[in-house]
Amino acid sequence: LLNSKICQLLKNSKTSIVIFTPYFNLPRAIIKPLLAALKRKVRVTLVVGDKSASDFYLKPTEPYSFIGIIPYIYEQILRRFAKRYQSYISSGRLEVKLWRDGDNSYHAKGIVVDERFHLLTGSNLNPRAWSLDLENGLLVSDPQQKLMPVFEREYQAIINHAQSLQHY
Repeated sequence: LLNSKICQLLKNSKTSIVIFTPYFNLPRAIIKPLLAALKRKVRVTLVVGDKSASDFYLKPTEPYSFIGIIPYIYEQILRRFAKRYQSYISSGRLEVKLWRDGDNSYHAKGIVVDERFHLLTGSNLNPRAWSLDLENGLLVSDPQQKLMPVFEREYQAIINHAQSLQHY
C-alpha cells in the first residue's frame, strides 16, 4: 500500500517533488514516474547522503569489511543515473544534492510533492525495501500549505550541508 501511494503521489505531481533518501538505489517503480514528471516539467530534487555519510561507510583507517563496499555501489548507481539524466540536471529541472556533515550519517527519508503532500516514512526507497520490508509511512495533505514554513526551515537546515551535483 505504501509503495503504491508513493507511485501515485509521483504520478500526480504537478510542480515539484523533493525526495530524501540515505542511499541512492531507487526501484524502477519510482524511476518511471520520476522521469514522467521531469518530462511534464515538474522540478525534482533528490537529497541523498554522500557515501561518507552512509551508515556503512568505513573510514580508511578502519579495518576492511565487505559491508564497506555498499556506499561505493550506491555512489556508482547515482553516477549512472546522473549521467543518463544529465540533460535534466543541466536544465535545472533535476537537482541532486549530496549531504555530508563531518562524521555524521544521513538517514532522512521522505517525499514532498507540490508543497502539499508530505510523506514521512521509514522506507529506504530501494528495491529491497520495496519487495521484502514491511515499511510504514505517514502522509499529510496540507492544501493550505501551513506546514511549508516548518518544512522550509528543516529543508534549509538539511541542504546547508549538501552540495549540488552539477555534472555526473
